Amino acid sequence: MTPKVLQPAGWAPPRGYANGVAAAGTTVFVAGQIGWNARGEFESDDLVEQVRQALLNVRAVLAEAGAAPAHIVRMTWYLVDKREYLARAREVGAVFREVIGSYQAAMSAVQVSALMEDRAKVEIEVTAVVP
Repeated sequence: MTPKVLQPAGWAPPRGYANGVAAAGTTVFVAGQIGWNARGEFESDDLVEQVRQALLNVRAVLAEAGAAPAHIVRMTWYLVDKREYLARAREVGAVFREVIGSYQAAMSAVQVSALMEDRAKVEIEVTAVVP
């Protein structure tokens, strides 16, 4: 089954995410990924570059399960600076489309006081369903 976007009648359409997604198949849970490389090293302290690397990390873990970005049904973003994220939303969106694609997933984003790795500015958790 291809994931089905859930959009209640009469609701304004969300921008950049879906209110809900229904899917059936093998569920893949990807732990929170941060913006460091495969060696566990940060190459940048820039938010957009860390988002890019975190999404590349998500994609790599998905591939281990035979999944692709198109199988993502839910994402949760943890950010240490809400204002920086909002100020750079266009850049973040462009990186998202470049690495993940332009489909709709159910998404949440929250600001946290800190992440476990001091240099991390974002952590992204994903659930995917492979039909």
